[in-house]
Amino acid sequence: MQCSRKTVILLALVSIPIQYTAMKILIDFYVHKCPFRNLLNCGLGQDVKSFDRMCDEYPYFSCNSSRKTNILILATPRSGSSFFGQLLNQHSDVFYLFEPLYHVQKILMPHATPSRYAVEHKLMLKASRDLLRSLYNCDLYFLERYIKPRPAKHTTDKLFRRGASKALCSMPVCDAFSPSDGNIEEGDCVRKCASLNLTLATESCRERRHMAIKTVRIPEVNDLKALIEDPRLNLKVIQLVRDPRGILSSRIETFRDTYRLWRIWRATGRKPYNLDLTQLTTVCDDFLNSVSTGLSRPPWLRGRYMLVRYEDLARNPLQKSKEVYEFLGLSMEKNVVDWIHNNTKGNYIESAVHKYGTLRDSAANAESWRLNLSYEMVNYTQTVCKHILDKLGYKAVNSPEDQKNMSLSLTEDKTLIPSL
Repeated sequence: MQCSRKTVILLALVSIPIQYTAMKILIDFYVHKCPFRNLLNCGLGQDVKSFDRMCDEYPYFSCNSSRKTNILILATPRSGSSFFGQLLNQHSDVFYLFEPLYHVQKILMPHATPSRYAVEHKLMLKASRDLLRSLYNCDLYFLERYIKPRPAKHTTDKLFRRGASKALCSMPVCDAFSPSDGNIEEGDCVRKCASLNLTLATESCRERRHMAIKTVRIPEVNDLKALIEDPRLNLKVIQLVRDPRGILSSRIETFRDTYRLWRIWRATGRKPYNLDLTQLTTVCDDFLNSVSTGLSRPPWLRGRYMLVRYEDLARNPLQKSKEVYEFLGLSMEKNVVDWIHNNTKGNYIESAVHKYGTLRDSAANAESWRLNLSYEMVNYTQTVCKHILDKLGYKAVNSPEDQKNMSLSLTEDKTLIPSL
């Protein structure tokens, strides 16, 4: 049967979208299987031979990336996030970074803006997501655009709190310590390790199967939706919350200049007329929006979100840590357990002196606001933060006597659906 020239051309045109669709499906398949060049995950699947073969045939892709678990600790300043981050930093197979988004904020928002919806804020969120995506794929060079002065030959001594990461204080990044040295103090790491070589840091990142990042610079879990929905990242979010009364008390002691008017209120008993109430209300509003999203179980968060109250962690650190590790699919190594025992029995006075340290009497620290805030300040906090206090199971105090009664538990035994 003979076909006219027009028919042949028509058939050819019709076949183009079909071919495009087929090619896109094929490309998407391999991109989801092997989205980035990172040989760390090659050969970790159930069918080892097939994964090894795929790595050989497609060397520019990263095979079986879903086997790597990326972790984000979502918190707010003075909520116990430094302590929580160290629980993951102790694991030998976790590459941990302490507040890398600090550098983004320093460049894009050096001065805090009162509006969450300002152009600068939206720009920072976008830049933060882009940086997180790169870091989770062990592209530490992406950080260089936000570090000042710009690293020369991928080397810098300006990475914020570099010493808070064990991976950045040990081989191959730093040769000043041996594995037998055990826990390395942050100050010792900064003093004894040479400037940070980001090429060696990238190598260290790729040698570990998991990455954990702590941040207090993303307000809500909703801001992470694009990253959580990306199947190539396999991202899990742990949101750490704390009683707003405890957060306020800790910030007053730590950020003395910023919270000067709150200190005046506490000392004089009179609330200053020009007190910046957003320093409190923003925390409660962000908590409420984020926790409400998490507990509503949207499909994009299922299996990828865990809510942890700092008070629960402080009262029973070992049990709560086991729950966290189980959610992440990680084993509780002996050195993690040892670190918990060594860092949750500290002296309360000592922990108050070292504001960013992790050694503390964890249970006493969680309740210290009851001694540090006036009843008027507590009552005001309970009023403006009532909805989130109720949702998280924090009980209100109704008198100065109740506030000082340390035997009266103010954290309700409430099931918060800890992991979804």
